[in-house]
Amino acid sequence: MQTPTRTTLHWWGTLFYVPVLYGLGWLSARPLALIFPQWRPDQVNLAGVVVALLLLLLTLPWRLRRSWGVEHPWQELGIVVPTAAGLRAFLRGFLKAAALLFGVVVVLLLSGQSQWQGQLTAGQLLNAVALLVGAGFAEELLFRGWLWGELELLGGRQRAIGLQAAFFALVHPWYQLPAIEAIGLLVGLTLLGLALALQRRADQGALWGSVGLHGGLVGGWFALQSGLISVPATGPVWLLGPGGANPNPIGGLLGWVGLAGLILVRRRWWN
Repeated sequence: MQTPTRTTLHWWGTLFYVPVLYGLGWLSARPLALIFPQWRPDQVNLAGVVVALLLLLLTLPWRLRRSWGVEHPWQELGIVVPTAAGLRAFLRGFLKAAALLFGVVVVLLLSGQSQWQGQLTAGQLLNAVALLVGAGFAEELLFRGWLWGELELLGGRQRAIGLQAAFFALVHPWYQLPAIEAIGLLVGLTLLGLALALQRRADQGALWGSVGLHGGLVGGWFALQSGLISVPATGPVWLLGPGGANPNPIGGLLGWVGLAGLILVRRRWWN
């Protein structure tokens, strides 16, 4: 990933760009509650997120040309790359996600915290794939694509990698948890943000490796919890992470160790 030449970029634009798009998406989805009264509030909110994502996709090229001074926005974001290179990057990221989840499952099974069930319906599999593609692409485009690029222009290459990880962690709903669990999740999310950034650097700027790693973790863990393994609701939070019956291993020791190891392997890409 090459740093573009700074032109008209300002901190206030970076701070308000995505919140404004999210607000427009939220407002545009409100009438859907009247048109489809059977929709739940979370379904209406999800529709607003989809609209916000579409607005992001439509406006990003204009913003990068105007504020970053680049001629090829999608190449700069790591989206448009040679097909073979993009596929290799995606597979590398996905295999790392599979390896991390495999380690979690092995520890859970050997410690007696979980049992293998091996059940997964077609609907659950489709949901896992949707999370892999949707969550992986959307969040990586936002954080390791747009935000990281803007932070490099505004604060420099060295500070940007830590800042993007901090922003990534802070926007997740960690604040809904008890204090100790919230801190654990914040640490895990920060480590994940760093690992995803190093993955993109290792892939020579292609974003698809980060998409594979991020989406693989989200979609893979959903598939595991949906029926492949049993996860006890009373499992140790320090090991499994917060969430009770739906723990997030990113916030526990298993996630910390796996992500820290991934960062250690990729440490030469830090600078």
